[in-house]
Amino acid sequence: MERYGPARSTGAKGRSPDNAAAEGFFGRMKTEAVYPGHWEERPRGEVLVPVGDCIHWHDHKRIKRSLGWMSPVQYRQSQGTAA
Repeated sequence: MERYGPARSTGAKGRSPDNAAAEGFFGRMKTEAVYPGHWEERPRGEVLVPVGDCIHWHDHKRIKRSLGWMSPVQYRQSQGTAA
């Protein structure tokens, strides 16, 4: 990071509130979509299908109480912030 200068995408060590949502999503995705299929034995393109399905479910199908029982996409559309 220091050598090439890109910005970090999540919080620094010891700053868990900054990256808790991202950590939770990727942990859940790996547990539910990647690990059960022994991904290390499969071609990359084959692994990307369940990962894509998981991301689609997370954004379009998963409802959240904090978003008024809407999915993230539905909520953003209701706020006029999504295409």
